[in-house]
Amino acid sequence: MKDYVKLIDGLPFILKLILALPGLDGIAYGIYRIAKGRLLIGILWIVLGIAILWIIDLLSVLLNGKVTFLT
Repeated sequence: MKDYVKLIDGLPFILKLILALPGLDGIAYGIYRIAKGRLLIGILWIVLGIAILWIIDLLSVLLNGKVTFLT
């Protein structure tokens, strides 16, 4: 799981932005949160991230260059 965190953290900005789009966000960043030790948040993000929480990750990537909310 640490390898997955390193992979996501090492991605170029444009790929992080693409992963924050609807549909991909729930899976990619949901697993990212699980890998960082936040199991409940990660599962919640997989379920709700596809529908609405992707907006938070998209803004986070645009403003900070990485996912920072609840990680």
